[in-house]
Amino acid sequence: MPAIGIAALVVAIVYGATYILSPSGSGASGLASVLSGLPKNGSVQALESEREQLIVMNAAASTLSDAAKPATVSPSQVIASNAAAQQATEGSSGNSSDGSSGSSDVQQAAAPDPGTAQHIGYEMLPSFGFNQSTEWTCLLDLWNRESGWVYDAENPSGAYGIPQSLPGDKMASAGADWATDPTTQIKWGLGYITDVYGTPCDAWDHEVNDGWY
Repeated sequence: MPAIGIAALVVAIVYGATYILSPSGSGASGLASVLSGLPKNGSVQALESEREQLIVMNAAASTLSDAAKPATVSPSQVIASNAAAQQATEGSSGNSSDGSSGSSDVQQAAAPDPGTAQHIGYEMLPSFGFNQSTEWTCLLDLWNRESGWVYDAENPSGAYGIPQSLPGDKMASAGADWATDPTTQIKWGLGYITDVYGTPCDAWDHEVNDGWY
């Protein structure tokens, strides 16, 4: 190897080590100036190429941040978290083993005695598309609170009848005997619930939360 080639190699090695050990990369400029002053033989050109690759790698590394590093988690914490999430999901499903809505420990009201206003309401639920086993308890509770299922129940506000229509004569759309006939009042009341809330249980939820429906 010619003497100039050996000298160039030694200089390049020294300045390359300086460049790598310098966090600011200040050795790169010194190395560049030395290399530029040497004859461009094959060894020097190879070193120049490696220097350029080091510059590119250094620039790429500087763009990395700690945010890209995965978080360290405890396996026991993951297992506990998954178990809690599954328990919460099962608890919020609100489905009983027979597929009916509501909590499995909710006591469903029995069918009322024939000849009562409650029985009229119970029997009328399917004609509005409501399931008696899931909606009857809500309707019973709703109108127990509103009127006690008394057809001539009046409120100082002007509400009247079993569904507490306000004003009472709105029930005339269901029949002219709205003031005295529980069947007419219940028919109107179920139509109102369907139009405004969707189901008796949705109406009952509003009653519980807001004090009216």
